[in-house]
Amino acid sequence: EELLEESGGGLVEVGGSLRLSCITAGFTFSNTYMSWLRQAPGKGLEWVSGINYWGGSRDYADSVQGRFAISRDNAKRTLYLQMNSLKTEDTAMYYCATGKYEWPSRGRGTQVIVSS
Repeated sequence: EELLEESGGGLVEVGGSLRLSCITAGFTFSNTYMSWLRQAPGKGLEWVSGINYWGGSRDYADSVQGRFAISRDNAKRTLYLQMNSLKTEDTAMYYCATGKYEWPSRGRGTQVIVSS
């Protein structure tokens, strides 16, 4: 069974920063493209960022480009998302997931609330 568990969410003011983590188990993390997704209240699931298996290729949605940074530690089986210059529109539940265009496995999410 593939397990993914996010942490690091919370309440932050506009302009602040948070670092999300996702610890994984049950699959070969070091061979897997990983993504961060988010879902804002009343909206659909949105892809935020992705990283290839060794970290050499990183992709971002236009809405977070230049503010968010994805990274991974294969030895720790952990995925990260550093979020800077947060905006109210970044408020959402954040999920880590396996895959690039489809996400067969994802965690339960961690809530991020950006207040003005």
